[in-house]
Amino acid sequence: MPDTLPHVNIELQEVITTNEAARHIVAGFSTAMPVLADIWQYLDDALSDVPLLVAEISRLSADLQATRLDRANVLAAVRATLAAYRDGEPDPLFYLRDELDARSRLSRGSWERG
Repeated sequence: MPDTLPHVNIELQEVITTNEAARHIVAGFSTAMPVLADIWQYLDDALSDVPLLVAEISRLSADLQATRLDRANVLAAVRATLAAYRDGEPDPLFYLRDELDARSRLSRGSWERG
């Protein structure tokens, strides 16, 4: 997992490291004070959610990055189409068709691999 993700203002590796330390401390307290076993188990269960949340943040960040790139590509195609129209090119919609065809090829490729 990368140390930093675009558009994530949290140091995920630091969160993972802190979580591991906290779980280690809870395990030590659990051994030292078994009379509070229910409390230690509750804390350990809560801390065990952190890696799942970090994975979800990473996945959502990757999805967001892909969506932003996708949006930028569409916007570039729209701008190219408008410029081609203003310049009197014979087929100004080529840029949009090309972008849509590229998306179609990518979509088919992901279905074939999946």
